Amino acid sequence: MKLLKTLKEDFTAIFERDPAAVSRVEVFLLYSGWHAILAHRIAHALWRRQVPVLPRLISQLARFFTGIEIHPGAVIGHAFFIDHGMGVVIGETTEIGHHVTLYQGVTLGGTGKERGKRHPTLGNHVVVGGGAKVLGGIVIGDNVKIGANSVVLKPVPDNCTVVGIPGRIIHKIPGDFPEKALDHTEMPDPTMERILALYEEVAALKRELHEQHHPTPDRDAGP
Repeated sequence: MKLLKTLKEDFTAIFERDPAAVSRVEVFLLYSGWHAILAHRIAHALWRRQVPVLPRLISQLARFFTGIEIHPGAVIGHAFFIDHGMGVVIGETTEIGHHVTLYQGVTLGGTGKERGKRHPTLGNHVVVGGGAKVLGGIVIGDNVKIGANSVVLKPVPDNCTVVGIPGRIIHKIPGDFPEKALDHTEMPDPTMERILALYEEVAALKRELHEQHHPTPDRDAGP
């Protein structure tokens, strides 16, 4: 019953986060992200029961048909959504919270041949943009947005936006995290922000130099 409830929440999450999802039949039959998580839920249940071979077989078949590789050992919370999904890789010791969204090409992987907890832990309400890589046994907090093609190698606290290679925090919202902040289309552009800041500094320096070389005449001064 718990498995069916979780699958129902996964299925509902597709309609909540994908505006293209309008038909339940279409989503059930044609959405690769749904097929991948459906296969993983079954494989993970078998993995926890230490059933040999079959969990990995299910995982590899799902990879073949969907282009999404999820190790059966990965722990994934409810209302999980993979948008498009081609090229997504989720490693064995990955832990994913509730209401998490991954876009195509995301890798939740390791950094080498280390053993033990070698894959990341993602909190709740995390959004990981297309092509992003989150590597190593690091913790990504709740309500975090990771920009497309970022490479995150260090832990990220709650309520942050991370972009770049290597990933760096460029935005943090204190206190309550507004739902709009989870919209991946609202990602700030740090490069443009820095260019605009430099432009303002240069303009201020030009005004200061102009005033030094062309002082304003004192109107109260006599002839």
